[in-house]
Amino acid sequence: MRLGVLDWGIGGMGVVRELRRRAPEVPVVYVSDTGFTPYGKVPRTALAARVSRMVAALAEEGALAVMVACNAASTVLGGLGKLPIPVFGVVDCALGLLPGAFRGTVGVLGGARTIRSGIYRRGLSGRGRRVVSRIAQPLSGHIEDGTVDSDACQAALDRILAPLRDVDALLLACTHYPAIAPAIRARVPQAKLLDPAEALVTHVLATAPLPRRRASDRLLTTGDAAAMRASTQRAWGFDPGRCSRIVL
Repeated sequence: MRLGVLDWGIGGMGVVRELRRRAPEVPVVYVSDTGFTPYGKVPRTALAARVSRMVAALAEEGALAVMVACNAASTVLGGLGKLPIPVFGVVDCALGLLPGAFRGTVGVLGGARTIRSGIYRRGLSGRGRRVVSRIAQPLSGHIEDGTVDSDACQAALDRILAPLRDVDALLLACTHYPAIAPAIRARVPQAKLLDPAEALVTHVLATAPLPRRRASDRLLTTGDAAAMRASTQRAWGFDPGRCSRIVL
């Protein structure tokens, strides 16, 4: 038995890293769904169907519960219907990172689907607050490809973050983005960065049925297994171990 983790790519490996730091005794089964169309580009009904299929696949792999470490996928969790195991999305946990007493401007960096859904704008709005959202789509691609030091990525960071230079807090609404937190922080040095991975792990450790170390981790992808391992090493600075390809 394991704790399931679902993401389109390797952004969720940051969630696994946080889980390893906090609860190394909990084994995981991770599925990176890179063999499918990027979740941010899939129509809502098709995405909901895919996420349901992936949760079922994780249950078949022995997952007791699933952390959906993808903001785009988390926007459709409310419409999935009955699922075989508990599912925890990153968005609900992320919304709790901003204290109720917060007054000021909060920036939100995310992919196109996440930002256009309005889920963070609605959840973070309140009296005395201003929410400024920015679509940061190119960044996850650079992180997956290992091109974060390229001129193109640096130019994208400058362009995307320029309107956020005066925010008081900045929520990283894509689990890829904490991998380049220093580059983001350098452009918004006064803002408090909010990393939803920490909130997701905290919530799951407190509420989910958790296996303990009777099994080794399983790292699976619907895409390229070697690329998954290499991308994780580049982005997160650790070797996740052997990755295997699965066909659904």
